[in-house]
Amino acid sequence: MTGFITNIEEETLNNTYFRKVLYTGKHGQVVVMCLQPGEEIGMEVHTGLDQFFRVDKGQGKVIMNGEEHEFSDGFAFVVPDGTNHNIINTSTTETLNLYTIYMPANHPDGTIHKTKAEAMEAEEHEHH
Repeated sequence: MTGFITNIEEETLNNTYFRKVLYTGKHGQVVVMCLQPGEEIGMEVHTGLDQFFRVDKGQGKVIMNGEEHEFSDGFAFVVPDGTNHNIINTSTTETLNLYTIYMPANHPDGTIHKTKAEAMEAEEHEHH
């Protein structure tokens, strides 16, 4: 199969493993994670990539360079390149189910294309 397609919410909610890699591409990777009640990833730092997270079940907090942010089902957050971070499941009874995408960027920061035509025109200028 070319590329990768799945029901990511189903994969995330059904995953019971701490970490499970679903797809690895040349410039990114899709991984589902499940933290048991009270479990944490542990403080870590990645260089050379940004990391996007989407929470599909549970609650917790993310710590980025000492700043704490609480989250619950439906939240997404990004851990920038070089950031000391930890993710903690703050529930004592429920698992924390999330997925993460390790990534580099594609569009210039702040890009908004209100229509497809606008996007096509902009991309024509970007690549020539």
